[in-house]
Amino acid sequence: MGVFQIRNMANEKMFVGSALNLPGIFNRHRLELRMGSHKNLKLQTEWNEFGADKFAFEILDELTPVSDPLHDYREDLEQLEDLWLEKLQPYSEQGYNEPKKTKEQRLRMIAENRLAADRARDEQDYE
Repeated sequence: MGVFQIRNMANEKMFVGSALNLPGIFNRHRLELRMGSHKNLKLQTEWNEFGADKFAFEILDELTPVSDPLHDYREDLEQLEDLWLEKLQPYSEQGYNEPKKTKEQRLRMIAENRLAADRARDEQDYE
């Protein structure tokens, strides 16, 4: 488990992510890219343009397991990923990641989604 990057060796753009199972996440990304169904359209477009041989799948950092078998590593991975995102800044012209939303932005989005769902439900009740 750890943080990884998918690096375009033709232009040095990168996608940074984290996973509990690094070999598994590499397999998933490769399959999605080969099938043309990757969620990241910028990455998919350049994969199609440059070809698979121009992309490297690399481990940036790994988490060492702790002795507690019930430990949840998801928060640890998120913090480690955030450190690498801050360091590498793989956004816009430098990479394929989208900047993460702040806690305030996420809460505002949740509230807006709830209001929209409530309005839609109210409209259905009036019909």
